[in-house]
Amino acid sequence: MTLAEQITAPVADHGEGPVWHHGWPGLRWVDMLAGDVLELHSRTGEIRRLGVGTVAAALRPRADGGVVIAIERGFALADNDFHTVTPLPELWSDPGIRMNEGSCDPDGRFYCGSMGYDAASGAGALYRLDPDGTTRAVLDGVTISNGLAWSPDGTTAYYVDTPTQCIDAFDYDSESGLSHRRTAVRIPEESGSPDGLTVDADGNIWVALWNGGAVHQYSPTGTLLDIIHLPAAQVTACTFGGPNLNELYITTSRNGLGDNAEPAAGALFRATLGVTGLPTSTYRGPG
Repeated sequence: MTLAEQITAPVADHGEGPVWHHGWPGLRWVDMLAGDVLELHSRTGEIRRLGVGTVAAALRPRADGGVVIAIERGFALADNDFHTVTPLPELWSDPGIRMNEGSCDPDGRFYCGSMGYDAASGAGALYRLDPDGTTRAVLDGVTISNGLAWSPDGTTAYYVDTPTQCIDAFDYDSESGLSHRRTAVRIPEESGSPDGLTVDADGNIWVALWNGGAVHQYSPTGTLLDIIHLPAAQVTACTFGGPNLNELYITTSRNGLGDNAEPAAGALFRATLGVTGLPTSTYRGPG
């Protein structure tokens, strides 16, 4: 059992999607439903809030500079400090559907999945933005599209559709994309629901548990290896960061909670572990 250290005040209503990139001043994550990117400066501890629109769902660095980000109904390109945010064509018109969580594959393509604001069953999909700017849906019938990460060798992708209570695995290659879906880990309902996830350099899976107040570490075969406990029930996502990639940063949410409930909810947490993570994959689209 490992405990996490609270390193910020509860600065986010719905903190999500933490990303560590060596070219940034520090960790970035989103206050999703506020439409903001948050940045924790590694040296000064200063937190910047950068507005991008109505929803800031997920972001990744671009290989040639700048940022790719998922906004409410599609993707956008931004400069590194979000002075300019250029939306790409919307992927749907339904105002009841929004983007939720995403990641980049080993070939530099950016994915983000959608969900209904009312979490209607099967209303979402998983979309892919290719380096040439084209988009496509790669998975339909999703309810709450969440964590997505790749194994160290890049041949396996792990994916969460939260209501299934599972982390699914896909085979992956650059030509076929995602194929051969199967269950890798099944989360007991009493432990909470799987949300965002990351994979460490040994190939183990770390998953945030919404309404579980914890992050679980699993082997690729589904064996529970470790539990990190947090003083906030709505744990949303996690990623490895720090100069040596041995610090697990964990986001939390206070969305839907009363003003006096769970004082730490919405804060950013960190656990220093005896394992390291993988470098963040970048989007190889236009700079």
